[in-house]
Amino acid sequence: MLVTESKPIEEILGFLEGATKIFLAVCNGCPDACKTGGKEGMEKMQEQLEKHNKSVVGATIIDMMCNKTLDWVKISRSMHKVNEADSILVLSCGVGVQAIGKVIDKPVHPGLNTISVGGLVGLWPSEERCAACGECVLSYTGGICPITTCAKSLLNGPCGGTTMEGKCEIDSERDCGWYLIYERLRKIGRLDNFRKIVGARDFSKVIPSAELRKTIFYDVEQVESKRCVNPD
Repeated sequence: MLVTESKPIEEILGFLEGATKIFLAVCNGCPDACKTGGKEGMEKMQEQLEKHNKSVVGATIIDMMCNKTLDWVKISRSMHKVNEADSILVLSCGVGVQAIGKVIDKPVHPGLNTISVGGLVGLWPSEERCAACGECVLSYTGGICPITTCAKSLLNGPCGGTTMEGKCEIDSERDCGWYLIYERLRKIGRLDNFRKIVGARDFSKVIPSAELRKTIFYDVEQVESKRCVNPD
Protein backbone atom coordinates (compact mmCIF):
# COMPACT_ATOMS: atom_id res chain seq x y z
CA MET A 1 0.00 0.00 0.00
CA LEU A 2 1.03 3.62 -0.53
CA VAL A 3 0.78 6.24 2.20
CA THR A 4 -0.50 9.72 1.32
CA GLU A 5 -1.03 13.06 3.02
CA SER A 6 -3.03 16.07 1.86
CA LYS A 7 -1.21 18.86 0.08
CA PRO A 8 -1.58 22.32 1.67
CA ILE A 9 -4.73 23.96 0.35
CA GLU A 10 -2.63 26.97 -0.73
CA GLU A 11 -0.62 24.75 -3.06
CA ILE A 12 -3.77 23.17 -4.49
CA LEU A 13 -5.33 26.59 -5.11
CA GLY A 14 -2.15 27.55 -6.95
CA PHE A 15 -2.65 24.57 -9.27
CA LEU A 16 -6.27 25.58 -9.82
CA GLU A 17 -5.62 29.26 -10.51
CA GLY A 18 -7.96 30.39 -13.27
CA ALA A 19 -10.19 27.32 -12.89
CA THR A 20 -13.60 27.76 -11.25
CA LYS A 21 -15.30 24.42 -11.98
CA ILE A 22 -13.57 21.39 -10.49
CA PHE A 23 -14.24 17.66 -10.85
CA LEU A 24 -12.92 15.43 -8.05
CA ALA A 25 -11.54 11.96 -8.82
CA VAL A 26 -10.99 10.12 -5.54
CA CYS A 27 -9.27 6.81 -4.82
CA ASN A 28 -11.03 4.48 -2.41
CA GLY A 29 -7.96 2.26 -1.96
CA CYS A 30 -4.81 3.26 -0.09
CA PRO A 31 -5.85 6.92 0.51
CA ASP A 32 -9.07 5.80 2.19
CA ALA A 33 -7.03 4.13 4.93
CA CYS A 34 -5.12 7.39 5.43
CA LYS A 35 -8.34 9.43 5.47
CA THR A 36 -7.05 11.44 2.51
CA GLY A 37 -9.31 9.68 0.01
CA GLY A 38 -12.57 7.77 -0.02
CA LYS A 39 -15.81 9.47 0.93
CA GLU A 40 -14.29 11.22 3.95
CA GLY A 41 -11.38 12.67 2.01
CA MET A 42 -13.67 13.74 -0.83
CA GLU A 43 -16.04 15.59 1.51
CA LYS A 44 -13.16 17.37 3.28
CA MET A 45 -11.65 18.51 -0.01
CA GLN A 46 -14.98 19.66 -1.42
CA GLU A 47 -15.59 21.72 1.71
CA GLN A 48 -12.17 23.36 1.46
CA LEU A 49 -12.58 24.17 -2.23
CA GLU A 50 -16.02 25.69 -1.76
CA LYS A 51 -14.67 27.88 1.06
CA HIS A 52 -12.31 29.33 -1.55
CA ASN A 53 -15.04 29.96 -4.14
CA LYS A 54 -14.38 26.87 -6.26
CA SER A 55 -17.40 25.00 -7.59
CA VAL A 56 -17.19 21.20 -7.42
CA VAL A 57 -19.35 20.21 -10.38
CA GLY A 58 -18.99 16.47 -9.84
CA ALA A 59 -17.01 13.70 -8.20
CA THR A 60 -16.37 9.99 -8.51
CA ILE A 61 -14.86 7.49 -6.09
CA ILE A 62 -12.80 4.71 -7.70
CA ASP A 63 -11.88 1.55 -5.80
CA MET A 64 -8.37 1.19 -7.27
CA MET A 65 -7.36 4.26 -9.25
CA CYS A 66 -4.13 2.61 -10.37
CA ASN A 67 -6.33 0.41 -12.61
CA LYS A 68 -7.07 2.46 -15.75
CA THR A 69 -9.93 0.14 -16.77
CA LEU A 70 -11.78 0.97 -13.55
CA ASP A 71 -10.92 4.64 -14.03
CA TRP A 72 -12.46 4.75 -17.49
CA VAL A 73 -15.62 2.93 -16.39
CA LYS A 74 -16.24 5.31 -13.48
CA ILE A 75 -15.20 8.47 -15.34
CA SER A 76 -17.34 7.62 -18.38
CA ARG A 77 -20.43 7.52 -16.16
CA SER A 78 -19.78 11.13 -15.16
CA MET A 79 -18.44 12.38 -18.49
CA HIS A 80 -20.99 15.20 -18.74
CA LYS A 81 -19.69 16.57 -15.45
CA VAL A 82 -16.06 16.01 -16.48
CA ASN A 83 -16.66 17.97 -19.68
CA GLU A 84 -18.20 20.80 -17.65
CA ALA A 85 -15.14 21.06 -15.40
CA ASP A 86 -12.10 23.27 -16.04
CA SER A 87 -9.73 20.95 -14.18
CA ILE A 88 -9.61 17.55 -12.50
CA LEU A 89 -8.33 17.36 -8.92
CA VAL A 90 -7.19 13.84 -8.07
CA LEU A 91 -7.00 12.46 -4.54
CA SER A 92 -4.67 9.50 -4.90
CA CYS A 93 -1.03 8.53 -5.03
CA GLY A 94 1.05 9.61 -8.01
CA VAL A 95 0.14 6.45 -9.90
CA GLY A 96 -3.56 7.33 -9.75
CA VAL A 97 -2.98 10.89 -10.96
CA GLN A 98 -1.02 9.58 -13.95
CA ALA A 99 -3.67 6.94 -14.67
CA ILE A 100 -6.45 9.55 -14.70
CA GLY A 101 -4.32 11.69 -17.00
CA LYS A 102 -4.23 8.78 -19.45
CA VAL A 103 -8.03 8.52 -19.70
CA ILE A 104 -9.00 12.24 -19.65
CA ASP A 105 -7.81 14.97 -22.00
CA LYS A 106 -8.00 17.67 -19.36
CA PRO A 107 -5.51 19.15 -16.88
CA VAL A 108 -5.13 16.86 -13.86
CA HIS A 109 -3.77 18.03 -10.52
CA PRO A 110 -2.63 16.06 -7.46
CA GLY A 111 -4.36 16.83 -4.18
CA LEU A 112 -2.05 14.55 -2.18
CA ASN A 113 1.63 13.86 -1.65
CA THR A 114 2.81 10.25 -1.59
CA ILE A 115 5.01 9.54 1.42
CA SER A 116 7.96 7.17 1.22
CA VAL A 117 7.77 4.02 3.31
CA GLY A 118 11.11 2.76 2.03
CA GLY A 119 9.62 0.60 -0.72
CA LEU A 120 6.49 0.18 -2.83
CA VAL A 121 3.97 -2.63 -2.51
CA GLY A 122 0.48 -3.30 -3.79
CA LEU A 123 0.65 -1.39 -7.08
CA TRP A 124 -1.44 -2.44 -10.05
CA PRO A 125 1.01 -3.75 -12.69
CA SER A 126 0.80 -0.97 -15.27
CA GLU A 127 3.24 1.48 -16.83
CA GLU A 128 2.60 4.35 -14.39
CA ARG A 129 5.07 4.58 -11.52
CA CYS A 130 5.26 6.71 -8.37
CA ALA A 131 8.59 7.39 -6.65
CA ALA A 132 6.87 8.51 -3.41
CA CYS A 133 8.93 11.73 -3.48
CA GLY A 134 6.66 13.50 -0.99
CA GLU A 135 6.20 16.61 -3.17
CA CYS A 136 4.16 15.65 -6.24
CA VAL A 137 4.69 17.90 -9.30
CA LEU A 138 2.25 16.19 -11.68
CA SER A 139 0.15 19.35 -11.91
CA TYR A 140 2.97 21.02 -13.88
CA THR A 141 3.80 18.07 -16.13
CA GLY A 142 0.38 17.11 -17.46
CA GLY A 143 0.04 14.09 -15.20
CA ILE A 144 3.26 12.42 -16.36
CA CYS A 145 5.89 11.94 -13.65
CA PRO A 146 9.30 13.36 -14.65
CA ILE A 147 11.04 11.47 -11.86
CA THR A 148 9.97 8.04 -13.09
CA THR A 149 9.68 8.62 -16.86
CA CYS A 150 12.92 10.58 -17.32
CA ALA A 151 15.99 8.34 -16.98
CA LYS A 152 17.76 11.22 -15.19
CA SER A 153 14.71 12.31 -13.16
CA LEU A 154 15.05 15.89 -14.45
CA LEU A 155 12.43 18.33 -13.17
CA ASN A 156 12.72 21.30 -15.55
CA GLY A 157 12.85 19.99 -19.09
CA PRO A 158 14.92 17.51 -21.07
CA CYS A 159 18.67 17.08 -21.26
CA GLY A 160 20.50 17.65 -24.53
CA GLY A 161 20.54 14.02 -25.51
CA THR A 162 16.99 13.46 -26.74
CA THR A 163 16.95 12.00 -30.27
CA MET A 164 14.96 13.44 -33.17
CA GLU A 165 12.55 10.54 -32.69
CA GLY A 166 11.91 11.50 -29.07
CA LYS A 167 13.97 8.68 -27.57
CA CYS A 168 16.26 8.68 -24.53
CA GLU A 169 20.03 8.89 -25.02
CA ILE A 170 20.56 6.30 -22.29
CA ASP A 171 18.17 3.71 -23.76
CA SER A 172 17.23 4.05 -27.44
CA GLU A 173 14.16 1.85 -26.88
CA ARG A 174 12.84 4.20 -24.19
CA ASP A 175 10.74 7.29 -24.87
CA CYS A 176 12.20 10.52 -23.54
CA GLY A 177 10.10 11.38 -20.50
CA TRP A 178 10.14 15.08 -21.30
CA TYR A 179 9.13 14.44 -24.90
CA LEU A 180 6.05 12.66 -23.52
CA ILE A 181 5.41 15.54 -21.13
CA TYR A 182 5.71 18.09 -23.95
CA GLU A 183 3.24 16.18 -26.14
CA ARG A 184 0.80 15.87 -23.25
CA LEU A 185 0.96 19.57 -22.36
CA ARG A 186 0.55 20.49 -26.02
CA LYS A 187 -2.53 18.27 -26.25
CA ILE A 188 -4.25 19.88 -23.27
CA GLY A 189 -3.17 23.44 -24.14
CA ARG A 190 -0.80 23.92 -21.19
CA LEU A 191 2.60 24.48 -22.82
CA ASP A 192 2.88 27.61 -20.66
CA ASN A 193 3.78 25.24 -17.82
CA PHE A 194 7.27 25.03 -19.30
CA ARG A 195 7.83 28.59 -18.06
CA LYS A 196 7.36 27.48 -14.45
CA ILE A 197 10.49 26.49 -12.56
CA VAL A 198 10.24 23.55 -10.17
CA GLY A 199 12.53 23.84 -7.16
CA ALA A 200 15.19 21.29 -6.26
CA ARG A 201 13.92 18.09 -4.67
CA ASP A 202 14.00 17.70 -0.91
CA PHE A 203 15.58 14.26 -0.71
CA SER A 204 14.99 14.08 3.05
CA LYS A 205 11.38 13.25 2.16
CA VAL A 206 12.53 10.02 0.49
CA ILE A 207 13.49 8.66 3.91
CA PRO A 208 10.52 7.45 6.02
CA SER A 209 10.04 9.88 8.89
CA ALA A 210 10.29 8.88 12.55
CA GLU A 211 6.57 9.61 12.90
CA LEU A 212 5.70 7.28 10.04
CA ARG A 213 7.92 4.49 11.37
CA LYS A 214 5.79 4.42 14.52
CA THR A 215 2.63 3.52 12.59
CA ILE A 216 1.25 0.31 11.12
CA PHE A 217 1.54 1.89 7.67
CA TYR A 218 5.28 1.22 8.01
CA ASP A 219 5.24 -1.92 10.16
CA VAL A 220 2.01 -3.86 10.71
CA GLU A 221 3.47 -5.32 13.93
CA GLN A 222 4.12 -1.86 15.34
CA VAL A 223 2.22 -0.73 18.44
CA GLU A 224 1.35 2.64 17.01
CA SER A 225 1.09 5.88 18.91
CA LYS A 226 -0.94 7.55 16.15
CA ARG A 227 -3.68 6.01 14.06
CA CYS A 228 -2.85 7.73 10.81
CA VAL A 229 -0.10 9.75 9.14
CA ASN A 230 -2.71 12.38 8.27
CA PRO A 231 -4.92 12.44 11.42
CA ASP A 232 -7.91 14.72 11.94
